[in-house]
Amino acid sequence: MSVLRLIGRATLLHVKQLSRSQFEIATALFVPLVQATLAVYLFRAGTEPHRLLEAAVGAGMMAVWSSVLFGSGGAIQNQRWQGTLEMLMLAPRPPALLVFPITLATAVTGTYAMIATLLWGGLVYRIPLDVADPLAFAVSVPAAILGLGMFGLLLASTFVLLPNANAINNTLEYPIWLVSGMLVPITVLPGWTGPVGAVLPTTWASRAVRESVTGSGPVWPSLGVCLALSLGCLVAGALVMSYVERRARANATLALA
Repeated sequence: MSVLRLIGRATLLHVKQLSRSQFEIATALFVPLVQATLAVYLFRAGTEPHRLLEAAVGAGMMAVWSSVLFGSGGAIQNQRWQGTLEMLMLAPRPPALLVFPITLATAVTGTYAMIATLLWGGLVYRIPLDVADPLAFAVSVPAAILGLGMFGLLLASTFVLLPNANAINNTLEYPIWLVSGMLVPITVLPGWTGPVGAVLPTTWASRAVRESVTGSGPVWPSLGVCLALSLGCLVAGALVMSYVERRARANATLALA
């Protein structure tokens, strides 16, 4: 219970901290609406205008992924700039347990993106918000956000070893949501993208949310695979984070590495 209390309070703290950043607020407010608008017009111009609700949901998942990617990529660097990284590492808790709430907070702020894209599509473009399974949708969205937060810990622990993490963020954003089928069906992509997408939690998260909206398949197996892969990312991220901490302590380069 103490671990859950720590994660809950730390996540709330970092959400409040993100809400004080003008850049984060502006990005969270407007990027999902732009992505939803582009998705709606793309689907309207295509041969399947009846799938506008899927476009709105896909745009919401894209915004959640962007929030997790950039938030996780800068998780360690931001703490270093604020002068709090040393205090985090000195805390009597595993470093992964202290960084995970940061990545989870970025995923939680992405919840607005999902709500905003659906409301924007319904109010502005008159998209019928007819969710096939409201209960599954209400469960799959928070579970997908939790899974992406776990995935974010692996990204944060890996990016801390790379000097140009921001450039890598820009490189990964679009390819990941593309091979994950957030907006474009995986079936229309080249065959080699299938195995790549199958090992990503983002693929199964977007599939679970989409299936709950359209009723095109069973939600719970996709959600189970998403959480299983995310737990694997959480364990891998914790191991990498511990290695990075030990190496930084040994070399006395915590504030520089």
